[in-house]
Amino acid sequence: MSISSLRFDSHAICTPQPQHPFTFHNPFCSTRNTVVCAAKPVAPPPTKLTAADPLASRIQSLSQVSGVLGCQWGEEGKGKLVDILANHFEIVARFQGGANAGHPKKRIYNAEGKNLALHLVPSGILNEDTLCVIGNGVAVHLPELCEEIDNLESNGVSCKGRILISDRAHLLFNFHQTMDILREDELSKYLFRTTKRGTGPCYSSKVNCNGIRVGDLRYMDTLPQKLDLLLSDAASRFKNYTYGPDVLRKEVEKYKRYAERLELYIADTVHVLNEAIAQKKKILVEAGQSTMLDMDFGTYPFVTSSSPSAGGICTGLGIGPRIVGDLVGVVKAYTTRVDSGPFPTEILGPE
Repeated sequence: MSISSLRFDSHAICTPQPQHPFTFHNPFCSTRNTVVCAAKPVAPPPTKLTAADPLASRIQSLSQVSGVLGCQWGEEGKGKLVDILANHFEIVARFQGGANAGHPKKRIYNAEGKNLALHLVPSGILNEDTLCVIGNGVAVHLPELCEEIDNLESNGVSCKGRILISDRAHLLFNFHQTMDILREDELSKYLFRTTKRGTGPCYSSKVNCNGIRVGDLRYMDTLPQKLDLLLSDAASRFKNYTYGPDVLRKEVEKYKRYAERLELYIADTVHVLNEAIAQKKKILVEAGQSTMLDMDFGTYPFVTSSSPSAGGICTGLGIGPRIVGDLVGVVKAYTTRVDSGPFPTEILGPE
């Protein structure tokens, strides 16, 4: 994507924020304008803005905390746009969703034009001066997150000290994915389909107050009891789900290894973000999924399990509503929708 593929339709008036080298303190480790744009994918890699670019001043004038949201049912190109805009922000933060994109992964490109697929890591990771935050509203599947980090590192993208995971974010386990599949089988006669990534069951555990959060990895002495409660609940709900002591032991051992590996990634991101706001750092907020899949305002019940619209930003990151400024709504020329649900412009008939 090049910046020439962006079209800004509003005439927002903002005061440009000065750029500063980013520094942050990790306590665990010593009038609103709406901007609408259209993004179309083109050949990688993305082009950086220059001072001579006529849109450069408009991009740089985006408010201190700005958001990139999808206006349709997903696949609009949010990740590619965030990849471009990240050059003008110190922090890029995800505020909801999980590794549950219905399309074949969010794709961005490095300087050599290599395609890097992301599910959980914010799309600003390729900008070496950007801190990437996975907020408290995200459902975190650690196996997939570690795989993404390994892939980025193997392609020369440094992740240590550049990714923070909220200690309040909920853990998405493999058995959540199993529950998702079993639940879909139950509802198949209603033509209800999910992405089978376990995001819905993970958020169900969160709402039922028996979920396990990233911060619980710091207390391995109590993790087995919490995990036993969660697995027992899954076994009682689905007769085809088998659970026993060996399953619990293997899960505990696996997450002990994750706890050791990710210790320096875990932080109180609410504190980090609010401290950055106080220091006038610029933050770009990235949504997963899109507005028409919002739990409250989407095409219910064919929606996701969180709020990918503007309202989810504050609760998903722990920041106040007054600080959220410009919102960049991304649309594409023709609409698509993954899986089931109403789709007014669907073309029916033989493929």
